[in-house]
Amino acid sequence: MEHRQEVSKAVIQRLPRYYRNICELKAEGAQRISSRALAERMGLTASQIRQDFNCFGGFGQQGYGYNIEKLQEELGAILGLRAGRTAILLGVGNLGRALLNNFNFSASGFELLCAFDASPELIGRSFGGYEVRDAKELERYIDELHPDVAVLTIPRGNAPAIARSLVERGIRGLWNFTGEDLHLEGLGVPVENVHLSDSLMTLCQLIGMADRIGSA
Repeated sequence: MEHRQEVSKAVIQRLPRYYRNICELKAEGAQRISSRALAERMGLTASQIRQDFNCFGGFGQQGYGYNIEKLQEELGAILGLRAGRTAILLGVGNLGRALLNNFNFSASGFELLCAFDASPELIGRSFGGYEVRDAKELERYIDELHPDVAVLTIPRGNAPAIARSLVERGIRGLWNFTGEDLHLEGLGVPVENVHLSDSLMTLCQLIGMADRIGSA
């Protein structure tokens, strides 16, 4: 579908939330939903939802709302969930193992191929059904199989040099859990820097704001 206008990063960041909620509605047996009902479910406004969807041409009909199945298909296509993208994971420490064992990569549009680590104790083992391969094989593996994305759960001090090396070998995107922000936009490669502490600190601030309002 062609975009009618330039899409802001804020809209792009809301798309996965829309998709997740629509998938939940479909699983609940819903067949259609109004922008108002979807807004109430997500804590947004109906006008915000209509505005966001209009960036992609709009999906609903006035007086009818949104067809759940069609909206799921449209959002999935915009998010590229059927593009057959592949990923590898670097660093099989506690966080890396948690992702391998518990995260559903396929539901987010990626086939996770395998993981890499330098520790002899981990090489050859499997977590969540994914094999851990020797980090020494990484460059040859990328050259042969051309994965799209690398998930980084490596120590933060190594991250910038390893990230650049990955990009130079053809990695097209990075999902970065190292705790160190990586900025490779100049190389044309998007990076999603994930900081779990940011989310928790935001919650801390919101609790504080609620306390101040309550005591006013």
